[in-house]
Amino acid sequence: MTAVRITAVCLGIMAAPVAACAGSTPQAGDPAAPSAETEEAYAPVIDPSNFVSEIDNLYMPFKPGTTFVYDGQTEKGAEHNEVVVSSESKVIMGVSCVVVQDTVMVDGVLEEDTSDWYAQDKEGNVWYFGEDSKDYENGSVVSTKGSWEAGVDGALPGIVMEAHPKEGDTYRQEYYKGEAEDWAAVMSLSESASVPWGSYDNLLMTNEWAALDDPPVYEHKYYASGVGFVMTKYIEGGYEMKLTEIRHD
Repeated sequence: MTAVRITAVCLGIMAAPVAACAGSTPQAGDPAAPSAETEEAYAPVIDPSNFVSEIDNLYMPFKPGTTFVYDGQTEKGAEHNEVVVSSESKVIMGVSCVVVQDTVMVDGVLEEDTSDWYAQDKEGNVWYFGEDSKDYENGSVVSTKGSWEAGVDGALPGIVMEAHPKEGDTYRQEYYKGEAEDWAAVMSLSESASVPWGSYDNLLMTNEWAALDDPPVYEHKYYASGVGFVMTKYIEGGYEMKLTEIRHD
């Protein structure tokens, strides 16, 4: 299959909307590895005055007090994931970010506990400014690998959800060289899916992968307008994680 080709500069933001890269859409089995040129060219300009206090992107509405619950059977076992949008904030690169707590349980045992930091610009793009990630074994932290913070040690934020997704858009979600280099591509805006929480049409579907994985592992993620993230399909193995509940405090 044809490898993904991505233009040299994906995001150059300065109080302006995201200019997402258009490129061939990755499929399962594609190498999808950005070139060294692309990595060197990535330099988004973050202007704190270009950001707003709330995250109300229709595909990723993060209202404080909301908990999204996902369940599924994966290769690890029965996986239970809770994503809690807190009322806390963290200032990164001068931008006030919403703190989102993400916990993963496998067969009833805590496996991962992560604080993620998000912010939305005036155009409606949701940026990812980093994470404090902890992996657990037998109740103890065994690794913080994958943790990073934009503005520290060369790390830079990326886009996790565009304001106006278009098929073919390809964009970097995060950048901490050698530690966090995830990408996403918009595959479709017309998917349908049924999950325990409901049935949805006109879903946004993205293909997401980590450039550091060799071979890459692809995930198809589905987002419903006004709801948010509803399902993940792991291409290898066919595992799925589905939205089972949304709670509001």
